Amino acid sequence: KMNFTDDNYTCYSPGIVHYRYFAASWGIMVTLVGTIGNVLTILAFALDKKLQTRFNLLIINLTLADILYCSLLQPFSVDAYVHLYWRAGDTFCQVFGLLLFVANSVSILTLCLIAVSRYLLIANSKVFNRIFSRFNMPFIIGATWVAGFGSFGPLWYAFVFVKKVCTCSFHRIKGRPYTTILMAFYFVVGLGTVGVFYFLIHRKVKAAAKALQQYKIKTVVPKEAKSDGIDKSTPGRYEKFEDADSGISAGVSHTQSSNVSGLSQEVSAEEVSVKIPPAAPKSAPTPPQAKDSNTEFKKVTRMCFMVFLFFVISFLPFLLLNIFDAKNRAPHILHMISANFTWLNSCINPILYAAMNRHFNEAYRNVIMTVVRKFRKNA
Repeated sequence: KMNFTDDNYTCYSPGIVHYRYFAASWGIMVTLVGTIGNVLTILAFALDKKLQTRFNLLIINLTLADILYCSLLQPFSVDAYVHLYWRAGDTFCQVFGLLLFVANSVSILTLCLIAVSRYLLIANSKVFNRIFSRFNMPFIIGATWVAGFGSFGPLWYAFVFVKKVCTCSFHRIKGRPYTTILMAFYFVVGLGTVGVFYFLIHRKVKAAAKALQQYKIKTVVPKEAKSDGIDKSTPGRYEKFEDADSGISAGVSHTQSSNVSGLSQEVSAEEVSVKIPPAAPKSAPTPPQAKDSNTEFKKVTRMCFMVFLFFVISFLPFLLLNIFDAKNRAPHILHMISANFTWLNSCINPILYAAMNRHFNEAYRNVIMTVVRKFRKNA
């Protein structure tokens, strides 16, 4: 058991006496917004069958990691800032540090899985269905938590109260070089991998759009298609066009693919493709299902990218400060501000879901209206 003196628990410094009230207020807001938003996400998933998809299980896993931090751990951080003193004891300080990094690692691994699944969905849906099957999903999600506890569990002895950020974390020296390897793996390799896959998705979508445009330009209605004033073309049918460079199928067979929309987007036809209209007159509109499925795919992917982007933005100042201030010469308050900014990550995702996805937006409203009706009925 680790024994701390009172001095090991305090983060008091004259320069942060007044700042602590702002930090505590910010922490309270993050706790309230994050808890309400993330619980709302889980309820929406549980009550709306349209959201109960394989892909959305990854969203729920990310939500659970956020709840672990903002609902369970954040109140202790707020208490530490209010008193400039850790009052929960040395054992819970170790528990806090472990759970903090487990939550972060699960978030990063889940962001990786989301990016990989989006890429496979457009690049090779058969592989997507094989890897992210309903049978495999519980094991994939469970593996993120096993990896989190397995990688940070060995640091149990190194979790201490860190004065410069007024919270429990691993000791900067005791855990080396293992802590350096872990931080590089999760925050550099992990987040870098996410960025690479979103870049590949962007290239695939861009190449498909280019192939579609070239197809439209080259498509000419044969004169034989019309005779005696009768149009013999078959509206509603699709042609298959393979773009060798992009590897994307521009078009589907005569059977239309399933409706793909919002976060409930999955493939039942074992194919995700950029659909194009048949060789028809220029006035013929693009079939609605073809246009909608591709538009929805882009919207959901854009939303997932924004979730990743906000994660990076929230942690970037903290990571850069710790890299370039190895000798702790930066002001105490600067370390606290950068650490407090990371709290944004645990509460922002539900806001992004509501703002960028109509299906979650509708599900949120339905949950809220259900709660309001029950409250009025019982009042």
